[in-house]
Amino acid sequence: MQWKQNGYEPLKWTGTLLALMICLGGCDRSHGQQGGPPRVPEVATVIIQPQQVELTTELPGRTTPYLVAEIRPQVNGIIKKRLFREGSDVKAGQLLYQIDPAPFQVALDSAKASLGKAQANLPSIRLKAERHRELLADNAVSKQDYDDAAAAMEQARAEIEYWKAQVEAARINLGYTRVTAPISGRIGKSSVTDGALVTAYQPMSLATIQQLDPIYVDVTQSSAELLRLKRNLEAGQLSADGKNGKKVRILLEDCTPYPLEGMLQFRDITVDQATGSFTLRIVVPNPKHLLLPGMFMRAVVQEGIAEQAILVPQQGVSRTPKGDPVALVVDEAGTVQQRPLTLNRALGDQWLVASGLQTGERVIVEGMLNIRPGATVKAVAWDGPKASGEAMKTVCPPVKSH
Repeated sequence: MQWKQNGYEPLKWTGTLLALMICLGGCDRSHGQQGGPPRVPEVATVIIQPQQVELTTELPGRTTPYLVAEIRPQVNGIIKKRLFREGSDVKAGQLLYQIDPAPFQVALDSAKASLGKAQANLPSIRLKAERHRELLADNAVSKQDYDDAAAAMEQARAEIEYWKAQVEAARINLGYTRVTAPISGRIGKSSVTDGALVTAYQPMSLATIQQLDPIYVDVTQSSAELLRLKRNLEAGQLSADGKNGKKVRILLEDCTPYPLEGMLQFRDITVDQATGSFTLRIVVPNPKHLLLPGMFMRAVVQEGIAEQAILVPQQGVSRTPKGDPVALVVDEAGTVQQRPLTLNRALGDQWLVASGLQTGERVIVEGMLNIRPGATVKAVAWDGPKASGEAMKTVCPPVKSH
């Protein structure tokens, strides 16, 4: 009876009642969960709709000058003056170097004097030949004397023509002492200074002029890609865009787009045996000289137009353990089905699907981690970025400098 008086018995009964209440509450909740209907998972889907897509290919290449002129002297002499600033823009016909003209001026004056002498001798020789012709009619001179006089006149005329040619040659050589720019463009550094001795057609150029506006961008494409493109065009999978097919977008080395479009000029007719590729030449306007020769570029060249292209967000395509691409679709009954796919290429954040999906099918793009083929799901519209026909979005990794 001592424990009752000390209050131990009420405490014992209170603890027992609390334990029974917790047990009953937990059992009721467990019973309620097991007896309720299973929860249907919710997935986000996109509806497949064919659309027109402009297909492009991104090709690497480098810039080359539109025109290049290596300046070389055409006569021997001493450079008296360099008349341009290195790295500046020059115009066609602008004087670049002045070679000492004194010896060439003397040669011209000498040739002119010899021409004058030959021309002065011609009248007397011609009169002598005419007199001999008249006397020959009266048998006053021999036929031999007339022939000698006639030959002397022809020789005098030939000598005049010879000295005329010498005068012209001397005049040309004198003109060559003025070394001018054959083209307009930007000139580089000079390899000679005032007082340097130069020789005609020497191997080392005096300077180099490069025309930078417009400028060429030479890119390479594999011959296998060209064959694939031709097959797709012949099969009707692609159609050529005659209006914009030759326009080319240019991406700079740091992946920023160049503001002006280029124009595809031609495709080379020879395939490089070492690389299996050929060259495409693109003409690009360069009014601000932003592009310099030797820069690395990327050209986005149009292949054609896909009239009925099927695009799927990349997050809606997964891979099997073997690496084969698959997509999960929801049929009309709300059941998940797996479809093997054939992918063509990536266009921005989407896949261009060659086969495996049909128009109107719902492809799961979100919520696919907890579902399997055959499961029943509730499909809702995906509120993420919608598929678009712009195929110009490219992933351009920056080029590492070596």
